Parts: sequence; structure tokens; C-alpha cells
Amino acid sequence: MATADQIPVTVLTGFLGSGKTTVLNHLLRQPELNGVVAIINEFGEVALDHLLVESSEDRLALLDNGCICCSVREDLIETLADLASRRADGTIPPFHRVLVETTGLADPVPVLHTLMTAPDVAGRYRIDGVVATVDAVNGAHTLAAYGEAVRQIAVADRLLVTKTDLAAGDALVRLDAQLAAINPVATRSHVRNGIVDPAKVLDAGLFDPAARSADVVRWFDLASEAANAPHHHRDHHCEGEACGHHSHHAHDAGVSSYSLVIDEPIQHEAFARWLDYVAALRGEDLLRLKAIVHVAEQPDAPMVVHGVQHVLHPPITLAGWPSADRRSRLVFIVRGIPRRIIENTLCKFAAVSRAAIQRSAA
Repeated sequence: MATADQIPVTVLTGFLGSGKTTVLNHLLRQPELNGVVAIINEFGEVALDHLLVESSEDRLALLDNGCICCSVREDLIETLADLASRRADGTIPPFHRVLVETTGLADPVPVLHTLMTAPDVAGRYRIDGVVATVDAVNGAHTLAAYGEAVRQIAVADRLLVTKTDLAAGDALVRLDAQLAAINPVATRSHVRNGIVDPAKVLDAGLFDPAARSADVVRWFDLASEAANAPHHHRDHHCEGEACGHHSHHAHDAGVSSYSLVIDEPIQHEAFARWLDYVAALRGEDLLRLKAIVHVAEQPDAPMVVHGVQHVLHPPITLAGWPSADRRSRLVFIVRGIPRRIIENTLCKFAAVSRAAIQRSAA
């Protein structure tokens, strides 16, 4: 179970050349980042990016043994465990947050798995959120050519569209529509020269057991509205053939999103059984699951669930509902999983009646 004293970790990802280091440079100079440790992942024998990061050594850890999604994963576990131990015994200054920058070729999912499941890490840290940078000039081409870039967008909580001053206005509008088609529930911000308000990167709060119930439920309200908006509404800035072209890329990647609203309480054990079944059956294709659940056994304390592929974050129980709306809301970002499979398995394994599931176009 997540606890309030766990150290939040923000994962900064984005494809090669999308401006992650420039954004990190700016962030580490801001007063809000005082007491933050940055872990910068390097790929290859010669590490160069860390030379560009303006940071004192006691705030920077460098992983230079390979891609974070393979050989560096153990190094990440060791680094995080070591940082927590040194923080506890006072051999390094206290820090209150970790910022992990992945390589441009890395799938961020293994990092999330590590934070959720590694014994030496999961009890000391919690995921705050995933932030992905997208190059406004080359983003459309990158998303069409590289599946890794699509997955980075799909699992993100927040998107930073960089180099917006160099992109043509119509191209930027089309890219925004494409990003919304891949991940309609991630907030998007336009960034120039890496300058971004730290508030747009930090404290996503959805994994925080101390988060205010109203903030969490408001997010699910917005997420459900965005995920269920028809394509023509969601992509309303996009016109003509260009709009169809970019939507086509999103579907080529096999990534789609939808949400469900359930009118009746759900038994905790039945819901857990359904989660285990879906994770075992289609875990690799369940890129993100975010749910706020009206649990029958505790009707006054909603449960928040996060899943990344086959790994489920320990559920968070909120103090209470902020309004009279006590419906369960489930938001999915998936690769090739039809909505009907989710609905059918909910009915079968979670004992949800089909009449209680609200359906709308995704």
C-alpha cells in the first residue's frame, strides 16, 4: 500500500532530440527543484548529456551502462536504494523528490515496473507521474516511424511539446490532434527553449495517497470526457486530408483509448480478480489503466487503481467522495484491445451487470 512518506519520482521521457535535456536544464535551475535528485540515463560507452546539465554532483546520479529498459534497470534499483539509504543516514543532503530522465530510445514502462515492484525501491518511492517531450518539428514523422515514441506518449500523464517556435502553425495543430488521438487524457503544454513551469511537470498527484479527493475525482471527470469524445470533436482543430492522415498513424500504432462509467458498486474481491485476469490475458497491451472505483465494502472511501501493462500499482484509498457522484470510472489506453473485451470480462469476472456500464463513442 502506498504511503505518504514515500519519495515521489517523476519520469521524464521523450524520443531522441525531443528536448529532454534542455527541459531538465531549465528545471534544475528553478527554486522548486531544490532538494531534487536527477538521475540521468546514458546510452553508449561515452556519456555526453550530463556535461550539459547544470547541477551539482550531490544532486546528480549518472547511469552509463546502457539503456534503462534493459541492463541499467538493475543499476537504477541500486542507485535508488543507495540514495534512500544515504538520505536516511545523513551522508547526503536530504532530498524530497527524484527526477529520472530516460534515453530517447527507452520504453518508460520498465522504469514504472521497477518503481512498482522492486523490493528495495517500491517501499521507499512512489511514482508521481510520467512526463514526455515531443518535438513539434519532427514529432509527426517520429510517431509514424518509431513505436517507442508512440509508447512514450501513450503512458505519459503530461506532454511537453517542444520547439514550438520552430514549427509551422498548421503542423503544430495537426500534431496536437495526433497526440490527442494517442493519449487524450494527458495534459499538453507548448514549450519554447525548454522553459516550462515546474508545476506542469511535478506533482501529478494521482499516485499520491495524500492527494485531495476532489483533485483526483476532477481528473477522472476530465479524463472520461476526453477519452469518450468522438474523434471529430477531439480533433476539431484538424481539417481535411491532413486530419485523416495523422489519425491513421495513431491507429497504425494500434494505440487507442476509451473509458467506462459503472453505475453500481463493485465487490473488491471480484474487481481484483478481474484485474488479475486482464493483466494475465492482455497485460502487454494494457499500456495504462487508471480507475476510481466505488467498492461495495467501503462505499464512503473510493479506491484509485493504476496499472502499467501487467503490473498494478498498490491501490490508494481516498478519504471520501467530494460529491454525490459515486460512480466508478475506468480509463484505458490500450494497444489492440477492443472495448467489448473489457466489458465482457468485467461482467464475467467482476460481476458487473451489463446494464450498469455506460457506453459512449471513443
